[in-house]
Amino acid sequence: MPVIPLSGTCRGDVGKGAARKARAAGRIPGVLYGHGEEPVALSVSARDFELAVRKQGGNPIIGLALDGGEHTALIRDVQYDPLTHDILHLDFMRISLTEAIEIEVPIRLVGVPVGVKDGGGILEPIVRELKIRCLPTTIPQAVEVDVTGLNIGDSVHVRDITVPEATVLTEAEVTLATVVPPTVQVEEKPAEEAAAE
Repeated sequence: MPVIPLSGTCRGDVGKGAARKARAAGRIPGVLYGHGEEPVALSVSARDFELAVRKQGGNPIIGLALDGGEHTALIRDVQYDPLTHDILHLDFMRISLTEAIEIEVPIRLVGVPVGVKDGGGILEPIVRELKIRCLPTTIPQAVEVDVTGLNIGDSVHVRDITVPEATVLTEAEVTLATVVPPTVQVEEKPAEEAAAE
């Protein structure tokens, strides 16, 4: 996975007022923490951030340049405005490319189950993310789970999958997806027909 370069500046002033000023200037306030070092308040250009991560899926690795220092980080949290969907705040977590980390990755169900195609069943995703431990450079964008062999009543569990170059931390018994029977609606007969029987 490539390291995406992004420049930021340290913020001396913190709090809601300072964050509002940063956003008004087209910047996103944030914090860089982790790896045993002091948290650093920062801001990045909203445009630069969008351009840097727009085409990246999953958990992109960021090469964050801050006032002369370079930090390797993951985006751990993005807070959005519920009305405008603008980004309000970013949390960056320092990482080392040579140390394994625990992270959640999305699950992507692949294929059309037999029970859906031939039996009219419905594929129900149960879990949408999987917790794994791996090196930052081997984080998959998503874990693909093949569901083509599932019939009505069948499920696929964590124990049924493997993730290359990673240790799966989600419990083995957890169900990822299942195929349920179609829901049949029973039509109620009009009162006159029911009385005539």
